[in-house]
Amino acid sequence: MTRETAKTSTDSTAQRAARLADRYVGIGGLALLRAMIVEEFPGRIAVVSSFGAESALVLALVAQVDPATPVIFLETGKHFDETLAYRDELTARLGLCDVRVIRPEPSVVQANDPHGDLWRRNGDLCCNLRKVLPLERALTGFSAWITGRKRFHGGERTALPHIEASGLRIKVNPLAGWSADHMAAAFEVANLPRHPLVEEGYTSIGCAPCTQRPAAGEAGRAGRWAGSAKTECGIHWPAASGC
Repeated sequence: MTRETAKTSTDSTAQRAARLADRYVGIGGLALLRAMIVEEFPGRIAVVSSFGAESALVLALVAQVDPATPVIFLETGKHFDETLAYRDELTARLGLCDVRVIRPEPSVVQANDPHGDLWRRNGDLCCNLRKVLPLERALTGFSAWITGRKRFHGGERTALPHIEASGLRIKVNPLAGWSADHMAAAFEVANLPRHPLVEEGYTSIGCAPCTQRPAAGEAGRAGRWAGSAKTECGIHWPAASGC
């Protein structure tokens, strides 16, 4: 029995997250991943990855711990071709054994976005049906999940903790405290390939219709949903209502 199993039935997720945060205070990166994957949530934790501009690093660290750790990729049907090719390249290069390609329910897409242009009219609803709802389905049976978010991304991520509560699950952000320079150096040391669009000036990469190159001097995520107030897809918010 793991440390968390015994208390899961009586503690709230927030209490469990707080206890884990205290236990692993000051620990991030590979050490935190090893603790979460091997000690705290063996067989009950997954990585959620967009295979975007910075994804290779957290995936490489996870692979060092256990390449059979499930990796969830939300195939929205709107990704750049380069992202899909990069996903396949990293999967092979890192020896990832359980990459799960999760798609939205066809009936939900047909009912809400029959022409594929919902992103123009209602970005939040588009993300909800293509990302939020499929992710909740994909995480069934898991007690925790790993993200690649960092504080230097800014916005709502500025105070990002290493461990937090997310609905009924624990969310782990092992690279939360890493800087952009730390990330760049780690990529070089690990000799990891960059997403092909990084060389073209993209610094944060999501669905093709809602991603553009940020202008000179703009923050790295400024190219996401440019021209709108939207800054997150919704998978890091409280559970959204159904379509």
